[in-house]
Amino acid sequence: MLFPSAFRNLKSPPKSIFTTFTNLSKSFTHIANYSKPIAFSLNSVFSNLLKNQKLDEARAVLDQIPSPIVHLSTKMIVGYTESYRLDDALKLFDKMPVRDTVCWNSMIKGCLGCGDLHIALKLFDGMPERNVVSWTTMINGYMQFGRVEVAECLFREMPTRDVAAWNSMIYGYFFNGRVDDAMKLFEEMSRRNVITWTSMISGLNQHGRSDEALFVFQQMVVSGIEPTSSTFSSVITACANALDLGLGVQVHALIVMLGYSFDAFITSSLVTFYANCKQIDNCCKIFNEKLHINVVIWTALLTGYGLNHKHEDALKVFSDMIKSGILPNQSSFTSTLNSCCELEALDRGKEIHATAIKLGLGTDAFVANSLIVLYSKCGYLKDGVVIFKNIGEKNIVSWNSIIVGCAQHGCGKWAHTIFTRMIRVGVDPDEITFTGLLSACSHSGMLQKGRCFFEYFSRCKAIEVKLEHYACMVDILGRNGKLEEAEELVKNMPMKANTTHHYDDDDDDDDDDVTGFQNISESPNSLEQLLVKHNDA
Repeated sequence: MLFPSAFRNLKSPPKSIFTTFTNLSKSFTHIANYSKPIAFSLNSVFSNLLKNQKLDEARAVLDQIPSPIVHLSTKMIVGYTESYRLDDALKLFDKMPVRDTVCWNSMIKGCLGCGDLHIALKLFDGMPERNVVSWTTMINGYMQFGRVEVAECLFREMPTRDVAAWNSMIYGYFFNGRVDDAMKLFEEMSRRNVITWTSMISGLNQHGRSDEALFVFQQMVVSGIEPTSSTFSSVITACANALDLGLGVQVHALIVMLGYSFDAFITSSLVTFYANCKQIDNCCKIFNEKLHINVVIWTALLTGYGLNHKHEDALKVFSDMIKSGILPNQSSFTSTLNSCCELEALDRGKEIHATAIKLGLGTDAFVANSLIVLYSKCGYLKDGVVIFKNIGEKNIVSWNSIIVGCAQHGCGKWAHTIFTRMIRVGVDPDEITFTGLLSACSHSGMLQKGRCFFEYFSRCKAIEVKLEHYACMVDILGRNGKLEEAEELVKNMPMKANTTHHYDDDDDDDDDDVTGFQNISESPNSLEQLLVKHNDA
């Protein structure tokens, strides 16, 4: 032991490891031989404190190290920025007598991670010497802030470009929805690595081009590039979205052969894949291959049961997950509450609601959105309104959920009031908002309000007026005896009319989209009759 006597002479237990080593360093400052061992020991303590995110204690230890090397200060800067303490990181950076390129790059990356592009650019311009990482970091930053054109200019100005720089551009293009630009750049690359291929597969899949993603994977295999676990996870997800059971099974066999079958993310992707392909037994087989402690895998299974309309099984998985000590996340609660909604199991939904509150997720937007749908569908709209009011950061689905809930219960004035607040706080409505408001007007006899909403959204360039919107408007007119006006509206529709167009609660397979509307063809002289008449004409 390095300091046995020092520990024996301590009169009271130290408050922290830092206090112990601070006292020790002071007691041995007069012995030159111990300066290096003390610094070495403090370095170890500093690293452990940073690892456990005890930043203030770590900084105190850093200040005790005589002439700390640049590497340690850089680690402290990274710790600060990862905890969004940018001011502390900048103060330490300014205080450093010597900085290397790694330190500058870490500070720039930290600024970008904390959302300050201006300071990051200022640092980049002030760098005494840049390397390819410096340029790539700034390219990532501009892409992160949607400054695609500036990122392109910076990419062209780079003195040298490595594969990472090209990969950064490809990722940035996908991040900003520039899929064709990403594909064009990919074709221009003379050298690609596994990250390049994986980024292409993942990016294409995320933008609804799963078939193309799978084609890229096949090209990758032909090129002799061995996939990683991330590649396999992305490919299986693409197979799930494309419902390509044959290729998915082949990829699964390759996963087993290469020893990736117990990777948590691959397992969850496989569960989702087989669930999407209606192979629920295979989902269970994969899940039961080992004891899982990863919440993602449990969530994938209960979501899979929900997709296959086995909602009781989904609720059992959730219960088993809790019993196994696995803490649910947002997705776990959302999927489980959706199953409660399908079963109209309000009591069980309330139990899950209580669990969400205990875990601090009761006011989370994603969880609360599902709760609003559940309470509204089960006839407890007021409870849904209370949940809506308590959401910390409401998203568009939150507003749509409560508007649709009001529509289902014939509370048109509530829906109108909530919509007014939505506009005041700067949330842009979408097509679902439009349908919900028209449905609310239909079920509340609000003819003039319905006309106003229809005219307002028809002029809104950001929203496409679809058949369901015309259907709702025709229903409003029909319920209020305006049959000639309804027939005229059908004749002047820009699209061909369907003979039937229902919006039943039973047809809602995705609560996130909030598409469960009441049947709008219940009234006499309804939409169905008018549409048939129009088609016959």
